[in-house]
Amino acid sequence: MRPIWIAAFAVGATLAAGSAAAAEPDTQAFAKRLFGRDVAAKGKAYACFTRRYDATHLRQHPQQKTTAMKLLVSAELVPEDKEPNYSFTLGVTFRDRKGHFDTMGSCGHPAAEQEGEDKLILGCGVDCDGGGLQIEMARADKSVIVRIDRVAIWNNDRPDDEREGFDGGADDKAFRLDRAGLDECKSLMPKDDKDDDKLAALDRK
Repeated sequence: MRPIWIAAFAVGATLAAGSAAAAEPDTQAFAKRLFGRDVAAKGKAYACFTRRYDATHLRQHPQQKTTAMKLLVSAELVPEDKEPNYSFTLGVTFRDRKGHFDTMGSCGHPAAEQEGEDKLILGCGVDCDGGGLQIEMARADKSVIVRIDRVAIWNNDRPDDEREGFDGGADDKAFRLDRAGLDECKSLMPKDDKDDDKLAALDRK
């Protein structure tokens, strides 16, 4: 059976040497870019990003293992933290594996990349040394770039099986996923939020 999701790590780049006095990144602005709303006003927010690869794309990228991917990012305010707490669920289908796979975990607060504090990344991890991924905004916030080195995944069609590995290969290290309505990520959402009325309220800007 799947383990309970517990501690996770934040993946962030270190600021250049000698920049100790650099300003803190604007994490509230990042949240608004990601979710299109003020998380503090709602208490919880979701964002959905998806990509399906057609036959032409797959012929042009013969080493790409993935045929479709969807990402659900969530944020929720908790009393003990002034910043939103982020988590993710990633769904994947493959060329060479049968079934629908997914993984999930927790994310740290957004961190500044070396190129500049205005370019933020969200680092997310899977428990029990399950690897992780990075999320950054792209295309005027209409898309995200998901970067994967290694992450543990489960086959939804065989939930009692041991987890498998998804290693980023030559064409599976970075993915551009495009913003979509929450109904596109409904299968990845917690059961309590799948109700159509709740979903519509969460998707309303």
